[in-house]
Amino acid sequence: MTTQPILPAVSVALVRGNKVLLVKRGRPPVKGVYAFPGGRVEAGEEWLDAARRELLEETGLRANELSFVEEVMTNPEHATSMPSFRLRVFSATDPGGTPLAADDAEEAAFYTLEEMQNLPLAGKVFEIARELILNAQQSVS
Repeated sequence: MTTQPILPAVSVALVRGNKVLLVKRGRPPVKGVYAFPGGRVEAGEEWLDAARRELLEETGLRANELSFVEEVMTNPEHATSMPSFRLRVFSATDPGGTPLAADDAEEAAFYTLEEMQNLPLAGKVFEIARELILNAQQSVS
């Protein structure tokens, strides 16, 4: 049995007030699932450059400052036929503007934590969003 390689990928969590930007995936195998904008890191590409590129490709928004949030392994035991990803999640300062879904994103919009509870979410999206929104609210107080 051959093991699939673990692929590098990025996600960008962008908080605006008490909401976080999510995209609804438009292609299998995660079609219909909501996640932070993101995708694979291309060969020779730096992590931060990939994060900026993916945010722009999927939402039309340009990331200003990016900060590392955490690294997540998806499908670490190769439990499914889906590839495994070493996913680095970054937070971005809000560049303003209206997100427009593009590339493999079917929708792009900001959601509150309450709204997110009714969405099919990828992995740790809810936990990361909650932490970032709470941190943003505390820094404003």
